[in-house]
Amino acid sequence: MGSSTGRRRRMIGAATAAGLVVGLAPLSIAAAANTVTVYYQPPAAWTGTVNLHFAPDGGAWTAVPGVPMEPACTGWRKRTVDAGSAAGLQAVFNNNAGTWDNNNGRNYHLGTGAVTVSGGVVGTGDPCAGTPPSPTPSPTPPTGRTADVWYHVATRGWTAANIHYQPAGGAWTAVPGVPMEAGCTGWARRVVDLGAATTMKAAFNNGAGNWDNNNGADYAIGVGVTTVKGGVVTPGASAPCAPETPDTTAPSTPTGLGATANGVRVAVSWAASTDDRAVTGYRLTRTGGPEGTVTMTTATTSHLDGALTANTRYEYTVRAYDAAGNTSPASTPAATTTGAAPPPATAGSPLGGDPREDSVYFVMTARFADGDNANNRGGSQHVRSGNAANNDPMFRGDFKGLIDKLDYIKGLGFSALWITPVVLNRSDYDFHGYHGWDFYRVDPRLESPGASYQDLINTAHGKGIKIFQDVVYNHSSRWGAKGLFTPTVYGVRDEQWKWMYSKQEPGRGYDPMVEHAGTDPELTPAQNALAKGRAYNGDVWSTAAPAGNQCPRWGTPNGTSPEGFKLYECQWPAPTNKLFPADLYHQCWIGNWEGEDARSCWLHEDLADFNTENSTVQQYLIDAYNRYIDMGVDGFRIDTAVHIPRVTWNRRFLPAIQQHALAKHGEKGKDFYVFGEVAAFVNDKWNRGSVNHSAQFFTWKERKEYSPDDVRAAIEQFDYEQLAGPGGQPTTDNAFLRGNTYHAPDHSKFSGMNVIDMRMHMNFGDANNAYGNGKDSDDSYNDATYNVVYVDSHDYGPNKSNTRYTGGTDAWAENMSLMWTFRGIPTLYYGSEIEFQKGAKIDCGPTCPLATTGRAYYGDHVQGTVTASDFGKVSSATGPVATTLSQPLVKHVQRLNLIRRAVPALQKGQYSTEGISGSMAYKRRFTSGAVDSFALVTVSGSATFTGVPNGRYVDAVTGDVQTVTNGTLTATATGKGNLRVYVLDLPGNPAPGKIGETSSYLR
Repeated sequence: MGSSTGRRRRMIGAATAAGLVVGLAPLSIAAAANTVTVYYQPPAAWTGTVNLHFAPDGGAWTAVPGVPMEPACTGWRKRTVDAGSAAGLQAVFNNNAGTWDNNNGRNYHLGTGAVTVSGGVVGTGDPCAGTPPSPTPSPTPPTGRTADVWYHVATRGWTAANIHYQPAGGAWTAVPGVPMEAGCTGWARRVVDLGAATTMKAAFNNGAGNWDNNNGADYAIGVGVTTVKGGVVTPGASAPCAPETPDTTAPSTPTGLGATANGVRVAVSWAASTDDRAVTGYRLTRTGGPEGTVTMTTATTSHLDGALTANTRYEYTVRAYDAAGNTSPASTPAATTTGAAPPPATAGSPLGGDPREDSVYFVMTARFADGDNANNRGGSQHVRSGNAANNDPMFRGDFKGLIDKLDYIKGLGFSALWITPVVLNRSDYDFHGYHGWDFYRVDPRLESPGASYQDLINTAHGKGIKIFQDVVYNHSSRWGAKGLFTPTVYGVRDEQWKWMYSKQEPGRGYDPMVEHAGTDPELTPAQNALAKGRAYNGDVWSTAAPAGNQCPRWGTPNGTSPEGFKLYECQWPAPTNKLFPADLYHQCWIGNWEGEDARSCWLHEDLADFNTENSTVQQYLIDAYNRYIDMGVDGFRIDTAVHIPRVTWNRRFLPAIQQHALAKHGEKGKDFYVFGEVAAFVNDKWNRGSVNHSAQFFTWKERKEYSPDDVRAAIEQFDYEQLAGPGGQPTTDNAFLRGNTYHAPDHSKFSGMNVIDMRMHMNFGDANNAYGNGKDSDDSYNDATYNVVYVDSHDYGPNKSNTRYTGGTDAWAENMSLMWTFRGIPTLYYGSEIEFQKGAKIDCGPTCPLATTGRAYYGDHVQGTVTASDFGKVSSATGPVATTLSQPLVKHVQRLNLIRRAVPALQKGQYSTEGISGSMAYKRRFTSGAVDSFALVTVSGSATFTGVPNGRYVDAVTGDVQTVTNGTLTATATGKGNLRVYVLDLPGNPAPGKIGETSSYLR
């Protein structure tokens, strides 16, 4: 984000004025004092705060929206700033309410000394020379009777307000009213001309859909000064904001400065300073290395310093400053030494192509196939879980096992593989991959010599199989995130706890490949049993409170554990004990799963929730996942997408993915596929009326501009869209035919994120229900043909069942027939092709053996050899895998994949049910260039299609030919899961005829 190129500096003011947050470039500060006094004559409509947003030539911009200007003489504001060694400034101005003056996109270029900006013209000198300074700005008193209205915005939790009013006998202002100027802290003010009236009605709002209208009665306000606070109107009041005295008090000195190196990146954090008014920001100074002295500014209490020199000592200090420019003394220094430069990100190339042409096989890598038992690890819960008794370590499958069984996946007919997260995890039971700790490193428990992640990607691509990587932006594990922030917890190696806490060894860090052997002579047999399987954790605990500790009552006894061990405050990370800094991690538990807190609080005690609205966190995650894009993965499945505000996705993460994929891979990068898990476990079109927590909501761009500050923008967006409600959301016919005609979809409002079809998933207990519910929602997705569709997963079965699907083989066949021919991308959870673990509880943590769950090890069923001659075609197989491949559902899914691959309408077509009888029947068409594919489909029963084009139709299942002359075709099918796909012969697009061999369900 922190580019310092000349072109970036020239554009930054214009970009900011457009509502974009721009990263700050490092600024080397010279010791010389070089001031610029800027006089600005704002437009008459700017009656409140005026900010100056500036950058010394060659330096960094102030944080948006800039620094407030003080009154000068009548009509003028001024601000004196330190330009360091620069010869001048670039500057733009704003009214603190989203309106900017950036010289029509060119920014203002100002010299040193006294300079003026008025009406777009830059001048020099002091326009107020000989003129007494004006008082605190207030709107020019209107003629006639006036009402001086002061509204307490802080009571409502607002930062600004509009007043919507009606003078007695007059008309209401247009909604939302007129903006009030900022008063002192917590207050907003507006002087209203009442004309001949003596009273008015008024209501207030925050510009984002939240209103205070006195519980529907409106407020009655008269002439003179009136205050409105907490619903109480006080006429004839004194103005609550006396003129402010100059601010001459500096903020307190920052404490607790810490710097942690991870390769050539350094994460720096400190405790917040205090100020008699407010801390505006911090100046972080770095010394050391060939870069010399560099100063960086930030509004938060952390910074991620990157692209440093390897194996070099750096020292940091930080100062706090306020809006008046008062600056604290420097903090106590913190030093760290960078490590070795990481190897360049390995490079691969994605396959490219429309993702709708694929079908997806989803595996939990650690549970699928074991290619190398040297990397198997059971962890600290190996015995307790019962896995040890089954010789079934939690980390059992690996990339080598996947590489060995790619022909099995291809032989089933799948051309895309969705794998669980690959980043290095750190938790007690983390085989699933969702407890990421080092997002820049692949978990070594998945890799082997000759079978790295890159090897998997390259080998899969060589077979024509895409890799969709599961990624997590919402949270890290309980132990933080390496290279961003890892908390130090309280620990003591006494007789009760020394089995838990590793002896601290300087320079040693977490390595899950090295587990405690359980044979430490310093431990008792019982303690060795508790310690066995644990990885080194001496890097995350301390008996003495670390510098800058914010966790209250550090080490104070607080109850006992179930084993009778003494527990202590700050011993376990949690959002509310301040072990995590508030700017990097959220500080609350989710209370309302359809409320705003679901996007800004912790899901679970073991999932430390990132503050994704913080630029340091954003850059950490963007840089991390760019490395996997570089490796050539074909797409991301985004975990817990609903727990990050849509506006943050649309502003930060999705553009970063799209831009990097395009820059790295060109045309193939355009096809990078992103699909999010927006979990909504209801049967409604909209999740309990909360549009912000509904899957289709995330497929759209924002519809209005919000505050440049991401935290405020998230709240504004939530309020705006909740007020609009389901009826106020956009609709589209991108997934629907117009009659029998395909039309080019309009993706101009597409966010960049597709989604898992949670509504169909919830209703797949019965295929008819899934079909009906799915099509009912399709007008509210940007394009439902890109939805990922599955029956069950590693989390839930239909209707939020906690067991793997157990509806029976016929029901599975019917579900598959629907998924493979209806709109969306069909996806199958590993083993479902043989009803693996049907009815088993999907997950029970370490309280039961994995072998008894829906996450059981699958490798026994694919032992032996298999060679795929093409997708859906197996040329040879030996051993247990041959038996697996002979199962009825395997034959069914193989043939469905063959049919779908041969008929473009089934992959990418829009659909319609117009003029069709039949419970699950539809027509689909896809037209692009020379391709024109039209198909009539019925599932598990007969159907009649009327009003269809005349011509010759051939069924892809039976080869039956029907010639339509009157626009009507009747397709006859019997048997659950059976299918008819009548394809129209068209010029240059002949019907393929019968595809594959007759099977148990397709006959």
